[in-house]
Amino acid sequence: MQAGQTNTLLDVAGLRVGQAHDVAVKTGVSIIVPARPALCSVDVRGGGPGTREISALQDGGLIDRVHGISLSGGSVYGLGAADRLTALLGARRQGYVASQTMDVPVSPIVPSAILFDNANGGDKNWGDHPPYGDLAEAAFAALDAPLSLGRAGAGFGATAGLYAGGMGSASEIVGDVTIGALIAANPIGSPYMPGTDCPWAWAYEMDGEFGARRPPKDFIFSPANDTKLETVKHGGQSTVIGVVAVNAALSQKQLKRLAIMAQDGISMAVQPSHTPLDGDTIFALSMGDVPCEGPVHMSRLGAAAARVVARALMRGVYEASL
Repeated sequence: MQAGQTNTLLDVAGLRVGQAHDVAVKTGVSIIVPARPALCSVDVRGGGPGTREISALQDGGLIDRVHGISLSGGSVYGLGAADRLTALLGARRQGYVASQTMDVPVSPIVPSAILFDNANGGDKNWGDHPPYGDLAEAAFAALDAPLSLGRAGAGFGATAGLYAGGMGSASEIVGDVTIGALIAANPIGSPYMPGTDCPWAWAYEMDGEFGARRPPKDFIFSPANDTKLETVKHGGQSTVIGVVAVNAALSQKQLKRLAIMAQDGISMAVQPSHTPLDGDTIFALSMGDVPCEGPVHMSRLGAAAARVVARALMRGVYEASL
């Protein structure tokens, strides 16, 4: 396996990422803005998702391209980040054009997913002004800033099992295709093999990117006691959300399959995963013109997408612990 130059989502050309967080509230927002409207699909695996514009991306609809994606903490309040990003893009005439008349506003398509970080001890007494619109505006202003991992953006207030969660990213090159992922890791499940400091994703690690831990030689599986299931009393306190992107010319139907296969990366890095208490949601973007050479090639790209998601998720956890 070979990573891209930066080993992040940004190795897929044509994408910009902006992030912002609020230390007092212990939450944050990450936005992804393509240089041009990007073909997009999405897959939702968790039982408790919080999303926007998901139905618009279903195969056969009018919409198949997006102008931005918002990932946010804050549970349902975090969906407000997409409102602000929509307004910022619309003011720049970046959106779906229903009419060429300048008097008619364009309609930016901004799918969104949120995670639950509202019980992490931050000051959530925001009254009738949640911070997510302001955070989206700050993230938009930071689109050209270096990409931060760990306690950053939508992963700033995240937890992974009973450990710190965070924002992670990774990339892999498969022939002429580069695949990247940006993942906010906030799962119910644990990222570590029970009783060890070794990540479930250890087999996919590149260049010690999350600590180069290995399973003990005498490892014997036992039920984990370091998941949120040990403490959670009701649903909605978790979720893994993120984006995978390729520089290949995939159709929306192929992007759907890529997103489905990419979701396997969560289960490769976290156990248990896709629970009724998670809202696992992955968006998939096509950002290039490298041809996909058929179902065998597509299968290889999907397998790589799963590995990249697993690595990005664990990088977020690892970077948050430093």
